[in-house]
Amino acid sequence: MQSSILSVQNLRKSYGNATVVDGLSFGIQPGECLGVIGPNGAGKTTTIRLCLGLSVPDSGSITAFGLQMPHQALAIKAKLGVVSQLDTLDPDFTCAENLLVYGRYFGMKDADIQARIPALLEFASLTSKANAKPGELSGGMKRRLSLARALVNDPKLLLLDEPTTGLDPQARHLMWERLQLLLQQGKSILLTTHFMDEAERLCSRLLVLDHGKKIAEGAPRDLIAQHLEPDVVEVYGSGALALVDSPLKALAARLEVSGETVFFYTQDAQQLLEALKPYPHLRTLHRPANLEDLFLKLTGRQIREDA
Repeated sequence: MQSSILSVQNLRKSYGNATVVDGLSFGIQPGECLGVIGPNGAGKTTTIRLCLGLSVPDSGSITAFGLQMPHQALAIKAKLGVVSQLDTLDPDFTCAENLLVYGRYFGMKDADIQARIPALLEFASLTSKANAKPGELSGGMKRRLSLARALVNDPKLLLLDEPTTGLDPQARHLMWERLQLLLQQGKSILLTTHFMDEAERLCSRLLVLDHGKKIAEGAPRDLIAQHLEPDVVEVYGSGALALVDSPLKALAARLEVSGETVFFYTQDAQQLLEALKPYPHLRTLHRPANLEDLFLKLTGRQIREDA
């Protein structure tokens, strides 16, 4: 087995009395996309900041490319590509100039950067926007430019913190396509996301965090099979909540309620669907269990404030 390109061991970080990262350990193999999911305040962004050397851990270790963070931060960052949650493009520079100036931060020669710019713009589907400034770009274009900029130094590992937040479905799908191309090229990716379909589509392995702790780890489908019943029947409409205390409850392994919807988790939905036929006024949706069900089971349905 190949050694990890990034290894995190027993990482801890507190701010005042709040423990934000609590004994976290994980590794990323070359060519792997590791997804980190969890509710607001789970410690996802802090973990990224620690891996970038932007925050210093209270204890634990971070090793990347055989080097120690934060003591060898500059050598590690030279091999990293980063896309943060917030737009950090320079509004005064064109797309091509943003790539040129960013490459200089890595000590690259202008001629070498200029040679890479056409391919990077083509990768981001921005060739026609080379001379446009970020203010003239759509949200999806800006995110693709940020991704292209993160690739200017040809990094082996990308750290992407919610890279598709705020994008419409078409822009998200185009970003996914680009990220899948990078994985096919052998790049490694650490990805934080709130989109469960994104995590399932891109990630070979997931970490589920809550309150700074790792509460589950594994391949997406393996986690679903391990923690959930295979079938879900959603029932909603006037009177749906009354089913919670009805005989139908016995036909499910587990019940959950969210708003006006009752979720029946079951090993076999057919008997339940037959039992629901005398309730034609209720609407039902029968589907397989998915990552969103896993997320909600492990972390709860209550709303968390941003942290």
